[in-house]
Amino acid sequence: MTLTLISKAFAQDQPIPKKYARAGENLFPPLTWSGAPEETRSFALMVEDPDAPHGTFRHCGIANIPAQWCALAESVDTAPEQAPRFYKNDFGNARYDGPQPPAGDRPHHYIFRLAALDVPKLSTPDAAGISAMWAEAKKHALAEATVTGTYQTH
Repeated sequence: MTLTLISKAFAQDQPIPKKYARAGENLFPPLTWSGAPEETRSFALMVEDPDAPHGTFRHCGIANIPAQWCALAESVDTAPEQAPRFYKNDFGNARYDGPQPPAGDRPHHYIFRLAALDVPKLSTPDAAGISAMWAEAKKHALAEATVTGTYQTH
């Protein structure tokens, strides 16, 4: 079975609704996945915009998602303390911050990357940021799945 990732909020390569954008309600879009390898002990997620003017911009990083989970609810960042760990995004916030491309730019692509990991927790410090967390996650990845949405500021 192959790891798959989908969102009920948007289809693959389709626009992300404004309520999930930073200028909207800035809500985390709901995600569900299936097909994780049996050896999975946790998951990590990263949301990035490779079309940003100054290089790839990371909007969200979450690690230590329990292996038994198969979804992240809308606005998962409002979950209880035992929730997975958020890492500082490129806005400087340890939470989800939605799409915010410059006005007039062509639509940007927002890639939601989920990795099934062979460890129950990553030890990367929160302050290390998403890039460091994802680099550590890649060392333990058993499988990876993506779903991509687009967003344009008019």
